[in-house]
Amino acid sequence: MSQQVTALTHRLVPSPAGRIHLVEQGTGPLVLLVHGFPESWYSWRHQLPVLAAAGYRAVAVDVRGYGRSSRPGDTAAYRMLDLVDDNAAAVHALGEQSAVIVGHDWGAAIAANSALVRPDVFRAMGLLSVPYAPRGGPRPSEVFARMGGDEEFYVSYFQEPGRAEAEIEPDVRGWLAGFFAALSADTMPGPGAPAPYFVSRGGRLRDRFPADRLPAWLSENDLDVYAGEFERTGMSGALNRYRNMDQDWEDLARFAGAPIAQPSLFIGGGLDAPTTWMADAIDAYPTTLPGLVSSHILDGCGHWIQQERPAEVNRLLTDWLASLPS
Repeated sequence: MSQQVTALTHRLVPSPAGRIHLVEQGTGPLVLLVHGFPESWYSWRHQLPVLAAAGYRAVAVDVRGYGRSSRPGDTAAYRMLDLVDDNAAAVHALGEQSAVIVGHDWGAAIAANSALVRPDVFRAMGLLSVPYAPRGGPRPSEVFARMGGDEEFYVSYFQEPGRAEAEIEPDVRGWLAGFFAALSADTMPGPGAPAPYFVSRGGRLRDRFPADRLPAWLSENDLDVYAGEFERTGMSGALNRYRNMDQDWEDLARFAGAPIAQPSLFIGGGLDAPTTWMADAIDAYPTTLPGLVSSHILDGCGHWIQQERPAEVNRLLTDWLASLPS
């Protein structure tokens, strides 16, 4: 199925928080694309035209707190259930009753929970980078506090309001360049180097970022787009996602251990930390994702999967979408 690709269209649609900014291209069955941290709709720039050409209505959102979407001031307004509601609202605002949802990084967790909580809206689910693991285990903040020994895990670092903002906001562009490089296959620290996911006591996360080099997938213009959004909005809206993980654990208690039955896809990076950290979650897919259609680990790929390997990801996405019931 192939058709002429229309231009990108930017829209603001109503959501429980006020508005969601989205970018759409193409016509056909709706595919909702959800980005991660610290990105925006722009992280799907390579997928939008390809999905549109394949006969889909491809829509990439700015998640609540990012870009031109609403940024509530209350930290508690960034609970997972709020983001699920935003996604369902976007589908309905677009005049649709159902959609396929695909997410990367935090967007993968948002996509998984959207499919879990609203199976009436989300008929299939694709996850990039972060595997699905059902809610369970100890409170997340307790788990993260035990990681790293004498060092602090980055999630704990991000959870304290204002702390990461003080590091990032004086030099948004430089910080983003280092963060993107630290998790990219061609620029990440080598074996034996201090892990960029941990903070030395009294230090900063960026102390371990590569300096003065960009990964091959990230042009100066791409970096300008990302930095320009966060220089305008600040970082709190994005970081507030991390600050609600304990609340999510409570909110989602009724889904403890629950599988996701819809047809699903997983794509991980061979050099991406979640692929290693959550190997047990991937092994558990026959139980947790009984509708799994295909699962792929891209050798030599880092964290920014759909930007590092756009051609491969586009092929896997379109093949999977074509296999879904219409």
